[in-house]
Amino acid sequence: MTSAAERTDDDVLDLAREVVLERGEGLPEADVLRALRLPDERLSELLELAHQVRMRWCGPEVEVEGIVSLKTGGCPEDCHFCSQSGRFPTPVRSAWLDIPGLVKAAEQTRATGATEFCIVAAVRGPDKRLLSQVKAGIEAIRASGNDIQIACSLGMLTQDQVDELVAMGVHRYNHNLETARSHFDKVVTTHTWEERWETLLMVRAAGMEVCCGGIIGMGETVEQRAEFAAQLAELGPDECTMNFLIPQPGTPYEHYEVVPGKDALRTVAAFRLALPKALLRFSGGRELTFGDLGTEQGMLGGINAIIVGNYLTNLGRAAQKDLDMLTELNMPVKALSETL
Repeated sequence: MTSAAERTDDDVLDLAREVVLERGEGLPEADVLRALRLPDERLSELLELAHQVRMRWCGPEVEVEGIVSLKTGGCPEDCHFCSQSGRFPTPVRSAWLDIPGLVKAAEQTRATGATEFCIVAAVRGPDKRLLSQVKAGIEAIRASGNDIQIACSLGMLTQDQVDELVAMGVHRYNHNLETARSHFDKVVTTHTWEERWETLLMVRAAGMEVCCGGIIGMGETVEQRAEFAAQLAELGPDECTMNFLIPQPGTPYEHYEVVPGKDALRTVAAFRLALPKALLRFSGGRELTFGDLGTEQGMLGGINAIIVGNYLTNLGRAAQKDLDMLTELNMPVKALSETL
């Protein structure tokens, strides 16, 4: 077999058929970069291969998730993409969701057929008050008879906090690396990429599933997108979230351009070739980046999980619209019993 340096774009998909489709091994960084550089006229071929990989190694089912913000705004960190940072003059103000509101959101999410409900807080990491709220919320959700799996996204954790979440019955923990290690200090300066990585390792060691992804379109190069895919593959998350930048008013990125749809689809497919067996979830920004048609193309280009309804501070499209799309595409929603 020729070395990565000797391969051309013309045969990277042939290589991917052998390595990824047939053997279930992710493409290394150099070949992910070649996939990301494929011309537009080969995009449909790339998407088709990514879909074949998804179907072979993950199956046709789609995991549906809803998310809710328990604590919104006022975050002390300076993530340049985020309207919830207290350091930027954004319209978002600090607020807490009460326990009845949390229970209602979980009920609404379960009613869509979703199997995962993620409790999110805009914080550097949880304090005692926040963990107490999360515990009370989970207990109230269970007391209501709701059997949905519960995930959390509460920032960076200590080992004691990881252990507390495990004791609460948290199924999966989301903590995004956001971007390539080489680009991270251009996006966040108040903490490091390595701090996030350490939280993810603790979560995995404790037995929770790991959800980790990032945001495409924050000024990274195509080489850094390939780097990021390789770093995620090294982590080996159970789920990878694919977000696309929504330029938020008041943030340093408010004037950034939206990622072109073809570039976004190419990125989704390349990440599938790097992570053949992971849940690859359409998350924030897909409506702005793709529109309706692009969402369907993404589902046929490697995606096998989706967030329905609204995001933390941005509106999504109606959950039923996504569920109808999955029906039209003959993609069944993964049943709760299949995720346990």
